[in-house]
Amino acid sequence: MNFDRALGVADLADDSGDDRADFFAQHQTVQHRTQVVQNAVLDLELSLRCPEPEGHGRILLHTYTRPHVYYTTVAHHITLIPGDGIGPEVADATVRAVEATGVSIVWDRVDAGVAAQKATGHYLPEAVYESLARTNVGLKGPVGTPVGTGHPSVNVALRKRLNLFVNFRPVRMLPGLKTRFSDLPIDLVIFRENTEDLYSGIEHEVVTDVVESLKVITKVASMKIAKAAFEYSRREGRKAVVAIHKANIMKMSDGLFLRCCREVAAGFPEIAYTELIVDNACMQLVMRPEKFDVLVLPNLYGDIVSDLCAGLVGGLGIVPGANLGDTCAVFEAVHGSAPDIAGQGKANPTALMQSARLMLAHLGERDASVRLQKAIEAVYASGEHLTHDVGGSASTEEFTEAVIREL
Repeated sequence: MNFDRALGVADLADDSGDDRADFFAQHQTVQHRTQVVQNAVLDLELSLRCPEPEGHGRILLHTYTRPHVYYTTVAHHITLIPGDGIGPEVADATVRAVEATGVSIVWDRVDAGVAAQKATGHYLPEAVYESLARTNVGLKGPVGTPVGTGHPSVNVALRKRLNLFVNFRPVRMLPGLKTRFSDLPIDLVIFRENTEDLYSGIEHEVVTDVVESLKVITKVASMKIAKAAFEYSRREGRKAVVAIHKANIMKMSDGLFLRCCREVAAGFPEIAYTELIVDNACMQLVMRPEKFDVLVLPNLYGDIVSDLCAGLVGGLGIVPGANLGDTCAVFEAVHGSAPDIAGQGKANPTALMQSARLMLAHLGERDASVRLQKAIEAVYASGEHLTHDVGGSASTEEFTEAVIREL
């Protein structure tokens, strides 16, 4: 896919009228991958699977232009992966909030994680991939990963199998939320390469008690993530991109990543380009987070730094996340599955709701996306219905009802 379209989105305007992009609204173009004949087949299939409610039109399944086809609208089909622990609770809350926007959606619910393992013997069954192949868009709750043993990460497996090479995380302060950095205008965007680095999972025991892990960095992947970051920055009026690295030590692997970033940066002279060693970058983010604009990082540093940045604005229960490839997008909560509070009504669905807001923008449902974002912000601004993790006493249900009332 041409990422000058895939990463383009008009931002969700805030009350001040500042139009700055949060995400990719035009990723849905997908290079006209369906031809006219395929469109007709799809229309027939969807009409059989999902009859129109009487008296209602249908909403476009994909919003890219289909030439010379007069196309009646259908509901958006979206793969829903509830996840483990608090996943089903925050997923159900998010589904309710999304449906309250009035957008017509058919949810294709499939399990991954513990529930899937109990039902099928696999933590990531083929049914998940089959659903995403049909819908091309997924909304995923948190899925647990055992530490030091057990099955591989479901998140990593999805990203690698579907080649979701962009991990995108916008980090902004919600109104009224009290953090150590509440007085700072934090508004930064992280582009993390999503498919290689140490997450390639290539490790082995050389001899007894000596283990080796391979860090894989390629020009192809590095060029793609750098181009994504710079093209997004140009389109959305961002002023600066910083590449985060450890090339002073890993001169070949991180050196290759930097060479790719420099090569791409040369084609965007209007955007300031700098580089920071990862340990210095972490210090600078804590000392002066408001100075950062767009960050581009290899996989491991991106994982660490994106969580650090989430901590600046209230934690992983707040920030959204999205994984994008050429033909598929999966929007997810980036926090853990929190099995210790599962089923107690304490879970905060903000992160998944904000991810769903990005998903709506991706689907071309801009009005609904804006309204959902403003509803979330209104609930935080009032402070009356916040969950325990952000200083309130409301339950998951009470928070969700407050968002829906704002809608």
